[in-house]
Parts: sequence; C-alpha cells; structure tokens
Amino acid sequence: MSFQEIRSTTILGVRIGKKIALGGDGQVTMGDMQMKSKAVKVRSFYHGKILAGFAGAAADAMALFEKFESKLTEVNGNLQKAVVEMAKDWRTDKVLKELDALLAIMDQKSAYLLSGSGDVIEPDDQVISIGSGSGFAVAAARAYIDAGLKKPSMIVEKSMKLTADLCIYTNDSITILEA
Repeated sequence: MSFQEIRSTTILGVRIGKKIALGGDGQVTMGDMQMKSKAVKVRSFYHGKILAGFAGAAADAMALFEKFESKLTEVNGNLQKAVVEMAKDWRTDKVLKELDALLAIMDQKSAYLLSGSGDVIEPDDQVISIGSGSGFAVAAARAYIDAGLKKPSMIVEKSMKLTADLCIYTNDSITILEA
C-alpha cells in the first residue's frame, strides 16, 4: 500500500507548541459511492497523550490500532519506539502485511506516518496528513499557521472544512481529538 493509493478519507494533525489536534472526516466510500457519512477514524491512546487516525479499510485499521496499542504498552508510551516496532511487525507479519490502511500518529513531541510496506515518515514540520484530501488539508493548515492561528483544533477544523469543499472523498462530518 502506498501513500498515494488511499482515496477514501482525510486525516489531519497539527502541533503548535505542546498542544496537538488530530481530525478526520466521516465519509466512507466504496468505489464512487458514499456508504456512510459519520464514521470516526481518529482515536486517542496511552491516557489521551497520543492521537492516531487511519485511512483505508476500517476493519484493517481497527486491527492495526489494537496492535499499536499493545506496542505502546510494551514500550511504556515511547511513541518512536512503538512506531518503529509496529512498522517492523506490519511489514513482516503474514497477517498484518495484508492489511490495507495507513496510520497518522502524533504526540506533543513528534508525528509519524506509517504504511504496511514499512514506511515510517516523520514530517519536517508540525503538520501531518494522510488520505485523498491530504494535499488540500496540509496546504490549508500551513496557511492558517502562517496567518497566525495558534489553536491546533481550530486549524484542523477550518482546514478540514476547506478540504471537504475540494475533495470528493472527504466530507464535513469531522471528528477532532486534542491532547
């Protein structure tokens, strides 16, 4: 699974100082048909300190979230170590490597994008995104940050709404988590 193949959602995370917000739209599509409009694709982990979202097959993402949660517990909440261990398992495990999803994960210090092919990408700035609308969402978030907006949840909300206007696979039923 490559980062370009997901055409079903938008997940956006923003960090300003030690505050983070991660949001996802609620649209679920099969091909060119909208099947659901209020799905929740973001979740908090490790006592609400780590936020994650998925793009791709929902059942696969739930399995990956479970695995990620167990990795976090094993490494006492060390996000970087949990992400690297998760990527190794995802790439090499016969069952996991068949799962069709991407993950965006962040805490107050770092952010990572994970794929089943073993990709672990740490973005250069405080904005992360996956899914079909990610280009729109990142551009909007960076513009809001450059314009002086300082509240991550507001940046995520405004950016996701703009993305929903532009990307046919992203809707405006947005769930936002903060830490």
